[in-house]
Amino acid sequence: RVVTPSDAGKDEPLGIMSKSEALAKAKEMGNLDLILINENSVPPVCKIVDYSKWRYMKEKKAKELKKNAKAVEVKEVKMSYKIDVHDYGVRMKAAAKFLKQGNRVKCTVMFKGREIQHEKLGFDLLHRLADEL
Repeated sequence: RVVTPSDAGKDEPLGIMSKSEALAKAKEMGNLDLILINENSVPPVCKIVDYSKWRYMKEKKAKELKKNAKAVEVKEVKMSYKIDVHDYGVRMKAAAKFLKQGNRVKCTVMFKGREIQHEKLGFDLLHRLADEL
């Protein structure tokens, strides 16, 4: 299946033809190139265009999509293992807000000095936060 771009912006189908016929048609239309668009369809889809212009437009589209894409940020919520109920609620609301905005959330439990002996309490706090979110 062979198509060519038209003035309206849509692709205009030329019909189903063999590879040699399509190459001859591309030469006839002003020494253009035959580009394979979709080889998995039956019959494969080819397009008659200037290859350098087609590649430029494809790169331009990719750059535009990349520019419009929102970069995902990693937001951090820090707390101590002996955090109070209200403070825990504030951290949980902040984490939920970050998740709703489409960001990733990193939860950190901080220990000072010998507090690291109570790391099981820290893991329990993180598991509780994960379950509630």
